[in-house]
Amino acid sequence: METKKYSSYAQIDRELEILRIEKEISYQKLVFGIKKTKESFTPKNIVSGVIGSSLNAFSGSYGPLVSLAIPYVAKAVPFVSKAIPFISKWVSKLKRGK
Repeated sequence: METKKYSSYAQIDRELEILRIEKEISYQKLVFGIKKTKESFTPKNIVSGVIGSSLNAFSGSYGPLVSLAIPYVAKAVPFVSKAIPFISKWVSKLKRGK
């Protein structure tokens, strides 16, 4: 890396201000990324992800119906631990055609 030469203190102050702003932007990007990651681990998103990944196994008219039911299932079932066995049981019945 080439050493910079400054002819005045104003140039040094300007360079330091640019570096401070770049540091703050990087920090805010990191905070935003962490916030989005936390939001993706909500019970509603976890249940939606499980159902969404199981939709790939279905073909025909079940996919859109299940997609419509996702918000209602997430609201009706207060705990994910109760929702996952219910959903897996329901999906296993659909695979067998019941």
